[in-house]
Amino acid sequence: MSEYQNFINSLKHYQGDPKCPVLQSLEILQGKWTSRIIFYLLKNNHMRFGKLKKSIPTITNTMLTSTLRELEQKGIVSRIQYNEIPPHVEYSLTETGNALLPVFFELGKWGKQYAL
Repeated sequence: MSEYQNFINSLKHYQGDPKCPVLQSLEILQGKWTSRIIFYLLKNNHMRFGKLKKSIPTITNTMLTSTLRELEQKGIVSRIQYNEIPPHVEYSLTETGNALLPVFFELGKWGKQYAL
């Protein structure tokens, strides 16, 4: 039996169960801006708020702040404040966040093949 078939069979045990690993993962990644922020942090290793904002010009400062806080609470993003002149903050992915790289890799492969 293939790895994919084993995976599909294992999901059958979670019917309607909120502890389903796929549903839990989708819950973490939901939101209009979440995957975009993770994507840019994967590409750039660490970014200041302003650089993130420039990378996603249609996001508001409030929404960027809110989404970064949510990702920080979920353990996906790390926030480091530097108390120097001028003070600044850098965001990066945690080990958990970096573990999403294979997911984004597979999404990229899928997008190359099927996205319009």
